[in-house]
Amino acid sequence: MKYLAAYFLAQLGSKHGKPTADDVKKILTSVGIEVEEDRVTQVVEALNGNDLNELIEQGLQKMTTVPSGATAAVAAAVGAAPAAAAGGESKESAKAAEKEEAAEESDEDLGFGLFD
Repeated sequence: MKYLAAYFLAQLGSKHGKPTADDVKKILTSVGIEVEEDRVTQVVEALNGNDLNELIEQGLQKMTTVPSGATAAVAAAVGAAPAAAAGGESKESAKAAEKEEAAEESDEDLGFGLFD
């Protein structure tokens, strides 16, 4: 992913529109990333000559077909709420617990960075 991001940055900043492997290496080394020559070459060869906007559009279309965990989390929360209410807890305390869980989930970093 870091090679792809560097390639896109190089293409956006390029005057001639076709980033070279050296352009990608320069971006990656500027932020302290060790560069693997074969990966840089592979990315540049695969993407050279393609339009950036078309590649992004194709990626977005593919992402719409990937299931996300959000629907499973919502289904679990909805299923847990009636069970908690039936167990003698008040609706307010069940709602507060759901809000607390949602806040904890949104605060997680997941350990991902821009160039990981």
